[in-house]
Amino acid sequence: MTFRPLHSQVAIRRIDPVETTSGGIIIPGNAQEKPAEGEVIAVGPGARNEQGVIVPPDVKPGDRVLFGKWSGTEVKIDGVDLLIMKESDILGVLKGAKKAHPAATGESHAA
Repeated sequence: MTFRPLHSQVAIRRIDPVETTSGGIIIPGNAQEKPAEGEVIAVGPGARNEQGVIVPPDVKPGDRVLFGKWSGTEVKIDGVDLLIMKESDILGVLKGAKKAHPAATGESHAA
């Protein structure tokens, strides 16, 4: 199944960082806060301005973004947990960020 957000909505997959303390202790996932960082999976065509013209979104699929802690609506599509939120809920795009490890995003190494 494919998913296409409408208007200024954006679909984001959370990126779960592997957290360790300065002493090297790995913090279990249930003790961590939900990450506020993710990868844009799909974007809508954009919102209409006051003149009725569609303003294209600033983010694109593949961008790594930061968003508010309580932003978006959690959904599961084809077994993948996604967040659907307005583009305006995105705080910024991370430039030069390393790609998330496949295990952290739920992807497998096999193609």
